[in-house]
Amino acid sequence: MGEQMILTSKSLAPDGACAAQFAALCWRLHGAEVQVLLITSRDTGRWVLPKGWAMEGRSPAEAAAREAWEEAGAVGTVGAVSIGHFHYDKAMAGAEPVRCRVEVFGLSVADLAAKYPERKQRSRRWFTAQEAAQMVNEPELRALLAALPTGLAVESAPAPLAASPDQDHIRG
Repeated sequence: MGEQMILTSKSLAPDGACAAQFAALCWRLHGAEVQVLLITSRDTGRWVLPKGWAMEGRSPAEAAAREAWEEAGAVGTVGAVSIGHFHYDKAMAGAEPVRCRVEVFGLSVADLAAKYPERKQRSRRWFTAQEAAQMVNEPELRALLAALPTGLAVESAPAPLAASPDQDHIRG
């Protein structure tokens, strides 16, 4: 399944040099410990956050929540404010890699669906924040995950957006 992408001003990150993507950092409290849900990428099987391109008619946080649903079956409350960002090079079929800046939005997971659009294409697994930091390849994402126990709180994100499979913004 090759992706074709035409970069426009709407698909560029604020710095203008990178393509913009949006990710959901899906998390839960397990006892007093923050756990992070990682998924495998479809191409290499490496551990990543659910992420994707901007979506017309959706805010960045809503796009991140939709990706969490489609790629991981995660349902919950997404913060409206980015908790950080990271860069990576997106491999594109038949083209040069595209440098991407990924804005990350926290999504407090209330439920994991058994059936979701990409369930046959990816694996998902809960990790402690420290374990997750060791599992990902991107240094900036590694630092963001390592800082989670002190850097993540649902109440700090104003105007949370509910994400559920019954809502239009994450229907498959």
